Amino acid sequence: MNKPLRRIAIFCGLLVLALLVRDNWLQYVQADELKNRDGNHRVLIARYSQPRGNIIVDGQPITGSAETNGIDFKYKRTYKDGPMWAPVTGFASQAYGANQIENIEDGILTGNDDRLFFNRTIDMITGKKQKGGDVITTLNRKAQEAAFKGLGDKKGAVAALDPRTGKILALASTPSYDPSKISGATSKDKEAWLGLQPKKDKDDPMLNRALRQTYPPGSTFKVVTAAAALENGKYTDIDAPTESPVPWKLPLSTQNLPNEGNIPCKNASLRQALRYSCNTVFGKLGDDLGKEKMREQAEKFGFNETVDTPVRAYASVYPEDMDRPGNAMSAIGQFDNRATPLQMAMIASAVANDGKLMKPYMIDSLRAPNLNTIEQTDPEQMSQPLSSENAQKLQSMMETVVKEGTGTSAQIPGVTVGGKTGTAQHGVANSKNPYAWFISYAKGHDGSPVAVAVVIEGSNTLRGDIAGGKLAAPIAKNVMKAVLETERAK
Repeated sequence: MNKPLRRIAIFCGLLVLALLVRDNWLQYVQADELKNRDGNHRVLIARYSQPRGNIIVDGQPITGSAETNGIDFKYKRTYKDGPMWAPVTGFASQAYGANQIENIEDGILTGNDDRLFFNRTIDMITGKKQKGGDVITTLNRKAQEAAFKGLGDKKGAVAALDPRTGKILALASTPSYDPSKISGATSKDKEAWLGLQPKKDKDDPMLNRALRQTYPPGSTFKVVTAAAALENGKYTDIDAPTESPVPWKLPLSTQNLPNEGNIPCKNASLRQALRYSCNTVFGKLGDDLGKEKMREQAEKFGFNETVDTPVRAYASVYPEDMDRPGNAMSAIGQFDNRATPLQMAMIASAVANDGKLMKPYMIDSLRAPNLNTIEQTDPEQMSQPLSSENAQKLQSMMETVVKEGTGTSAQIPGVTVGGKTGTAQHGVANSKNPYAWFISYAKGHDGSPVAVAVVIEGSNTLRGDIAGGKLAAPIAKNVMKAVLETERAK
């Protein structure tokens, strides 16, 4: 080969080498990025070219797929009782993407997950269309119905757990929305989408209040303060008098911490203080323990940490930087500590489960199109916020609240119920209607199958009548009854 030809051959070889390098870079390095890029319309077309798999509750699908007359998209997502289940499913839209389970488990639902490779290969060989798998949830339909109907036209949320496993049994948030109305790509879907945005609807119906809204927990937080007192040995006998004067002055302040009405709080025992919800007893307890011990106890219950259910719940907060008055106010659930409804359900759950906090989860298993289980969630202990002995003391205190305290409206005949009410002030100088809270659990002979947290953020109730025992406790009671009936039917 003469010299000019050799140069041309070398040049061509380099071109081929560069092409191979570029091709492999695209195929193995940038493939996922290009595939998932928002502007990649072909991926969207492929995603909606066949029906999605379903999200299942109690053996029945709460989702579906409908054939459309669209040019690009052959199918679109449909939902059964969409507003009730939206805080669980999220949405899958041809125009606006997806969120929550629809997004997290998109690979299973579309059939593109690597674990479904065998199914895809069989479908390709047999000439069948690709199918998506199913997501089996831990939700209890009757409990969800009780939560959603109980909230009705009120603004608020409900979270219910199985304390023994951490299974999420109910997750309701109101006002809600129907994901079916935004699942397509038409002008009507666009109009519905714009109408759901906070700029158009100040109630923000797409906000998942059970997982992603934090509230001042009010007096329900006194359960955490009581746990801190027991765990740190401040008091061991829940029926012994405490060193709690009335009035009690906030530290570094000239201001007295008031109680709600003329209630017997002077030197009240822990049991009586929780029964009457004495601010003076629990505020002083928080100050006696100090902010470090209070924060440590709150964090054992899950504060200051996000929780993936797998849908992420925002972190509830017990701040690090607080002065003594702020810590004392936080010990009664005011000031700067804030909690999601899921977090408060976790507190009730840990108490009911003899001190063990199980990690909350809402996906029981993933199922292939051929009905084989490809992933099963195993219950996992998250922490041990308090000893079994102290948890049982706290159970006894919470059961007194329901028997003869502020939570009597949660009583269920023949069932042991524990609870704690809360009415959390908010707004500048407490100018807005307070939030009504109730956390509770119901217990049978073999443990507690349900713990519930309810918060009412807004309702038509007159301000003077807003209280956790009046607004939130009846909803929690109906959710607990629904779960107990399900347990009896097994």
